[in-house]
Amino acid sequence: MFDIKLLIDDRNPDASDAAVFERRNPISGEVATRAPAATIADAQAAADAAAAAFPAWSALGPGERRAQLLRAAELLQARAGEFVAAMAEETGATAGWAGFNVHLAANMLREAGSMTTQIAGEVIPSDRPGALALAIRQPAGVVLGIAPWNAPVILGVRAIAMPLACGNTVILKASEICPATHRLIGAVLRDAGLAPGVVNVVTNAPADAPGIVAALIAHPAVRRVNFTGSTRVGRVIAETAARHLKPALLELGGKAPFLVLDDADLDEAVKAAAFGAFMNQGQICMSTERIVADEAVADAFVARLAQKAMALPAGDPRRGDFALGSLVGREAVERIEALVADAVAKGATLVAGGRADGTIMQATVLDHVTPAMRIYGEESFGPVVCVVRAAGVDEAVRIANDTEYGLSAAVFGRDVGRALAVARRIESGICHINGPTVQDEAQMPFGGVKASGYGRFGGKAAIAEFTDLRWITIAGGPGHYPI
Repeated sequence: MFDIKLLIDDRNPDASDAAVFERRNPISGEVATRAPAATIADAQAAADAAAAAFPAWSALGPGERRAQLLRAAELLQARAGEFVAAMAEETGATAGWAGFNVHLAANMLREAGSMTTQIAGEVIPSDRPGALALAIRQPAGVVLGIAPWNAPVILGVRAIAMPLACGNTVILKASEICPATHRLIGAVLRDAGLAPGVVNVVTNAPADAPGIVAALIAHPAVRRVNFTGSTRVGRVIAETAARHLKPALLELGGKAPFLVLDDADLDEAVKAAAFGAFMNQGQICMSTERIVADEAVADAFVARLAQKAMALPAGDPRRGDFALGSLVGREAVERIEALVADAVAKGATLVAGGRADGTIMQATVLDHVTPAMRIYGEESFGPVVCVVRAAGVDEAVRIANDTEYGLSAAVFGRDVGRALAVARRIESGICHINGPTVQDEAQMPFGGVKASGYGRFGGKAAIAEFTDLRWITIAGGPGHYPI
């Protein structure tokens, strides 16, 4: 069992009222983590600590900020075993998924380090004789990062790495489902040499989350908010931030379409679809949720995908090397089972999976899904993918866009020019041609449209999210004024 503390300034305190909460292993039900149930006063103390640390951190040269972030990347990789163990206990993740989390998160820290010298401005021509007009970017202040449990190391690091690179100090509001994993990120950054208060980590009981988040957003020192999670909660975050006139970067839910055109390489499409649908049990915002298959190739594609799905082993990741591990909780299994039952009752064909043992669920494929079924529009966030058949490219594009979401998408076709034309018609922030919907690289602009959120994480695109653009002028001679 993990027994953790808050990280506020240079202290590792309990909650101010000594309250704790427990996260249980989703498979065994045993206590995985005991964590402080922070109070609003604790959250405000974290924001105060970040505000106090801001002047020195923002004044630090880009080379030193880079060096510290690079040290953090190396330390994070060196402690990979701790992250793997924490993710297995708290979320039921496989070792492969946890290891990838560490690998990509380390790269995010390296990429953030490389960005410290890329926070550039420009000289703008002025109509005032002799005047020098500058547009410069400066760190905004304290950044609140709110990260989810499903890719906890990747998304926990992403919430704070670029804000730190830009000269901001941060508060990581840990997920109630993986508090030990998120707290370990704070430990790595502190051990890498970041000064007290630059990184703070707050854990809270599930019932207290709305109050803690509202207090942090309202704190005067907090100038930016970023949130990764469900669209339902994202709307609340956006509304709260808007009341305080604070910009929010939101990466929310998805219902990623995967288009199989009539000239697709079916073997490659099956491999990519299975990876996109079933990696981390489908608990990824970019997971392939809807396969839109051209009627000309749908039968052959579905047969091969069903065979692939049935060959993927699922089991307790603590007991063996399985392709699929545990879902986050029994309630997730029940929700997915209800979606599958609804689809089958309305005419869908279950061609693979559909079975669960506790929180371990087999890879599941539903064919002949229609808009009348709940799974057509609802995000499943589990190891189930539905196949919708389309009569040609225009209908495939219409089906792909027939969703409130717009995060990731994929198009498979041998004629790359044709596939690119299709990709340009899909309403999503991300689209991959002849590749899976699940892809991430630290330097890429990552984010969605429609109900999948707004703003972009990653590389240079994130600089605009975490800095203020200021106009500064230097007069070049005597002033001439009308009064």
